[in-house]
Amino acid sequence: MLTDPRGNPVTAASAESVARLEATIEAYCELSKDTGDRLKAALAGDPKLVMAHILRGYFMLLFVKRELLPRAQQAVEAADKVIRQTGATPREVLHRQALGAWIARDEIRAIESLRAILVDYPRDIVALKLAQYLLFYAGDWIGMRDIVAGAIASWDESLPCYSFALGCHAFGLEECGDYAAAERAGRRAVALNPKDIWGAHAVTHVYEMQDRTEEGLAWIGTLAPYWGDTNNFAFHVWWHRCLFLIALRRFDEALERYDREVRAESTDEYLDITNAVALLWRLEQQGVNVGTRWRELGERAASRSADHMMVFGDAHYAMALAASGSAGDFACWEESARAHSAQSHETQALILSEVGIALGEAARAHREGAFARALDLLLPIRHAIRRIGGSHAQRDLFTQLLIDSAVKAGRHEIARDLLRDRLATRPKNIWALNELRLIEGRG
Repeated sequence: MLTDPRGNPVTAASAESVARLEATIEAYCELSKDTGDRLKAALAGDPKLVMAHILRGYFMLLFVKRELLPRAQQAVEAADKVIRQTGATPREVLHRQALGAWIARDEIRAIESLRAILVDYPRDIVALKLAQYLLFYAGDWIGMRDIVAGAIASWDESLPCYSFALGCHAFGLEECGDYAAAERAGRRAVALNPKDIWGAHAVTHVYEMQDRTEEGLAWIGTLAPYWGDTNNFAFHVWWHRCLFLIALRRFDEALERYDREVRAESTDEYLDITNAVALLWRLEQQGVNVGTRWRELGERAASRSADHMMVFGDAHYAMALAASGSAGDFACWEESARAHSAQSHETQALILSEVGIALGEAARAHREGAFARALDLLLPIRHAIRRIGGSHAQRDLFTQLLIDSAVKAGRHEIARDLLRDRLATRPKNIWALNELRLIEGRG
């Protein structure tokens, strides 16, 4: 039986096949642009490499595009054919189950299969990263922390991909508010591998949540030269840099970097769109004129608005459609979202019904100046917004929308309470301090 460098059994024709699979996995962990090319090379070298077929299915799903589900299904069928011919290890069978559940849009069952892998194979970096990803978009930050914390004890610095496991650990700690431990783990991950953008990203989140804006800017600036081969996740780190610039009221620079870095390309990738929407909306709430930038985003959001693969994406698409001024496109999204949430048994459909549609309607109401209606839509779901997933920093967009709606609706007592809640955990938050000062100045 062949094994990978972390001791996990692999069904493969040769040690060279395992090496090509490992190169693909390392590229995936580094979020490298050449991950797809490495996977193609692995499959070309060994068409019966079970995990390569499974990885292809996973990669199709990570694009979060409904039209790619058939290609993910093809990968499952190819894996099944190989398994019938050559067999598979118990670990690979569990990966096959996780992939099948995910294709069926049953993320809960997919998480359970990945969790089962990590019980017996805690050094499976693919299971570790995908479990964290799915828990992340389930809004389960405690589960996201614990699933990595339970596995990390079986790792050490001698193992390939250790920095990536440590970066995942750092991110789970950060989302649970253990900022000191998260910063230590993230910094160690980057010291071991400066190209580990996920570990660097975890530390960036620490700076964001602690409002250490100047340190955050310096951290990103120091590490940026290592990320030249990184895929579009680099745009998300540039998004973080813009958040720091907005906090410092360096709005012109934030817009310049939006055009040059965050939205340098007009793509329909969900993360690219959500980055852009969140920045433009924040800038406008600060009174910044963003020009015609919403038009391009609205067109891209309209092209994805019937996907309903991820409520986190849906909420941002709705905001783009509301801001771009296309009432027809927004109505199409809302009608499609209501139909999908009523008819589908997918995990995300229930979240769309109970949280996502209200977020979209609140964004439209706010955009139309119906601030009291936006507030009334958001207040009842305030504590449920976490269910759409994303980080605390990303979901802060909706917290700011809620507070801004209360302020503009003239419901200042509610706004005060919300701002004081925010300042209890982020006492140095410049935006909240300024908003509270303005409200209290009005008496």
